[in-house]
Amino acid sequence: MVWVHNYLDLSLIEINKLLKEKKITPTDLVLESFERIEKDKDLNCFITLNKEEALKQAKELEDKEVDSITFGIPIAIKDNIVTKDLRTTAASKMLENFEPIYDADVIEKVKEANMIIIGKTNMDEFAMGSSNRTSYFGSVKNPWNKERVPGGSSGGNAAAVSKRMVPFALGSDTGGSIRQPASFCGIVGLKPTYGRVSRYGLIAFGSSLDQIGPMTKNVYENAVLLNTICGKSEKDLTSVDTDEDFTRLIGKSISGMKIAIPKFYVSDAIDQEVKDKLNEIIELLKKEKCTIDYVDINYIDKAVPLYQIIAMGEASSNLARFDGIRYGYSYENPKDIEDLYLKTRKIGFGDEVKRRIMIGSYLLSGKNAKAYYNKALEIRDDMRKSFLETFKNYDLVIGPNNTTVAYELDKGLDDAIKSFMDDVLTIPVNMAGLPGMSVPIGFNSENLPIGMQIIGAPFKEAKMYQLASFIEKKLNLDLNPNNKEGEKND
Repeated sequence: MVWVHNYLDLSLIEINKLLKEKKITPTDLVLESFERIEKDKDLNCFITLNKEEALKQAKELEDKEVDSITFGIPIAIKDNIVTKDLRTTAASKMLENFEPIYDADVIEKVKEANMIIIGKTNMDEFAMGSSNRTSYFGSVKNPWNKERVPGGSSGGNAAAVSKRMVPFALGSDTGGSIRQPASFCGIVGLKPTYGRVSRYGLIAFGSSLDQIGPMTKNVYENAVLLNTICGKSEKDLTSVDTDEDFTRLIGKSISGMKIAIPKFYVSDAIDQEVKDKLNEIIELLKKEKCTIDYVDINYIDKAVPLYQIIAMGEASSNLARFDGIRYGYSYENPKDIEDLYLKTRKIGFGDEVKRRIMIGSYLLSGKNAKAYYNKALEIRDDMRKSFLETFKNYDLVIGPNNTTVAYELDKGLDDAIKSFMDDVLTIPVNMAGLPGMSVPIGFNSENLPIGMQIIGAPFKEAKMYQLASFIEKKLNLDLNPNNKEGEKND
């Protein structure tokens, strides 16, 4: 069966109107979603599809009143967010056949909002990577150019949303894993303030850095999805109580807004075409009577080595639970308990994960914990304080999201350092616990998307959406790779 309709190309508001008028049904949306996934299966966006359950849920919704903007909307879930009775692998052999017995907090919220889970998306193994090439299930490809990476670790999400397989996706961001693929694939991706969204049910990588966040094709829909998933949970003591509508400032004037750009974000390391697009945005903002200043932020240039110490240390601790005994892959016929541990972890983990575990274990051992990890935490705190001082004088911070556009799939495969340097502009946001967003600002000469990063003070996501919506409306870009134009709409 070939599904000929293009409902998933419509905006969320348009889809909602059609559902209310009974001109389409949730089943129509689900069928179209699976048809598109099948059509572009070579992109390798999904690890596990939820077809039978999704169609069942869609059918049940047909008899219910459309009572919200999210009603009946298909959504994709990154495969490190646990879903009851639906395989959750973290893109690793270690969890190849793992079916959780409970839902993550965000999954409960998604279901309460009557969204329909289409499937679990491909990612870097245990979210450790920035290219989606460390997955046990193979690389995801960029929908704008299949010879390029989609970014990572939430690459399956970004490619699926960009290609209009689903309107919504939930990703996770530890050092840029939502924003970088969003930038590479031409969608909107937000890492919320640390604590804004419950992490309960997220397979932990770096517990002090991880955050679940929304990935969508436009700004308004991103805010809608954040409305759905945010809030305090008794199961996550780091989560906070929030009660606000993140769409409330969308479309409001940005005149007089004070904006800072870290000097580090306009260094020679940034690709010239990326700089040129950022400069175009700066000129647009100046025309709106926005103040633009270049500022220094302490230790921002040291964020990557600090991140390596903290993230690897926390990863080694979090992944110690995968021992071949409790759940997940277990080596058969070991000689003894030590052999079980060694063989399980040697075979179950990929090279990048093993590398990070070993380095992290070293950093946390004996005197190294004080010399490296504790020191990194001190410097991290100073960086956060410097950001907060900046926000006393400025509404937002902006800059490039990445140093370059999506690069070739076979580039830098053996360069362990590159995966960290890819996130040199996004990592500071996680280190400081701030909200960060990637919003598309155009294309380079090869028609590859370029994203701009917007950084806010803690819990100022609404202000970020205000600026992002202005840029989105002003540029009016065609961000649908199915059109393959990448030019302004007429």
